[in-house]
Amino acid sequence: MKKIITSALIALAIAVPVATVTAAPAQATVASASVSAHVSTSAKSQAVRMAKDYLKYMPFSRKGLIDQLVYEGFSRKTATKAVDSLHKNWKTQAKKMARDYLKYMPFSRTGLYDQLVYEGFTPAQARYGVNHSGL
Repeated sequence: MKKIITSALIALAIAVPVATVTAAPAQATVASASVSAHVSTSAKSQAVRMAKDYLKYMPFSRKGLIDQLVYEGFSRKTATKAVDSLHKNWKTQAKKMARDYLKYMPFSRTGLYDQLVYEGFTPAQARYGVNHSGL
């Protein structure tokens, strides 16, 4: 496929008058910037969709969700913008995760707090999660 496109570009360059070829770099720069902005916007919207999908099925910390999107192949910058655009209440996410953990394993309050911090919640979010987990 790459060879076909390269051949087509060479054929086009031969057929195009010299004046047009010299004007192309400036136009290419503008087009490249436009494509780059579009790709960035598209990547962010895809990252937002993926983040929303993850949050439908399980709670995440902000850090954990960003890390998951990075693992999925998004840049850290795109993942961070996508997650921050969701405006989630991370304390509520900590509470949900704490309750989920307690459904499947026993924890002390300290152990649950440590686990939530390990999952990427801030100390304040982890305390909230523990305090509202029913433990």
